[in-house]
Amino acid sequence: AERPKATLSRRVGELEASLGVRLFERGSHTLKLTEEGRALYARTESLLTELDEATTLIASGGDIPRGRLRVSAPLLFSQMALGKIAARFAQRYPQVHLEITTEDRAVDMIEEGYDLVIRVNPKTDERLVGRVLLRDRLVVVAHPDLTLPAGNDAVPAVVRPSSDAAGWELATPRGNRHVAIAPVLRLASLIMIRDAARAGTGAALLPYSLVASDLRSGQLAAWGDAKGPPIEVWALYPSRRLLSARVSAFLDCLKAAFPQGDPEELANFADQAG
Repeated sequence: AERPKATLSRRVGELEASLGVRLFERGSHTLKLTEEGRALYARTESLLTELDEATTLIASGGDIPRGRLRVSAPLLFSQMALGKIAARFAQRYPQVHLEITTEDRAVDMIEEGYDLVIRVNPKTDERLVGRVLLRDRLVVVAHPDLTLPAGNDAVPAVVRPSSDAAGWELATPRGNRHVAIAPVLRLASLIMIRDAARAGTGAALLPYSLVASDLRSGQLAAWGDAKGPPIEVWALYPSRRLLSARVSAFLDCLKAAFPQGDPEELANFADQAG
């Protein structure tokens, strides 16, 4: 509801006094947020939106997703799937203003004001709850002309800049074995590593979902699965908040894209034209 300017001014003054900071820069004809004001707004915007959703639900008897929805997701997952998912979501829920940022670091979703984060094998955080979207696995692949050596010779490999591994532990059709590697390229992007492996530069350790199509077409050959725990892609949100309508709607879109949580679904989804 609208309030008289004098009332608003008094309430803002009371808030500034209680916080001990200025929230607005006041000019003769302008009023703009200070840095502290912007920080407070970023932290409280989602809570105000949830309050608005709750009052709308009570008043109308319906739960219509609306407001701003900020999502953080890993780069590879975003490149493979989130463009299409975001487009479908926007068409279905035009009153939600969706914003997706892509970064592989473990963002602090509460401090940074995210409503939902998608993370690979996240560490346990009692402030967050969520669900597994899909499970993947790591495989070692190479151009068909580059074969897995029978002995202990090191094979040329394409790895990430942060990798210091001297080899890979593989589960092959002939049993478990250690494969020594000699890095010939260090590339930051998994898609770049996949493309270099396609070109025959070296073997690569990659998510199965990223190379499934290449394995089916014969552009790449699989040497074996990397030994270790599965890759789990999680959707997480703050445990201290009620699940808002907009977050629930986005989770439903994710579940519809990967109903079985299988890496083949992500591979097929990424291959779709639109």
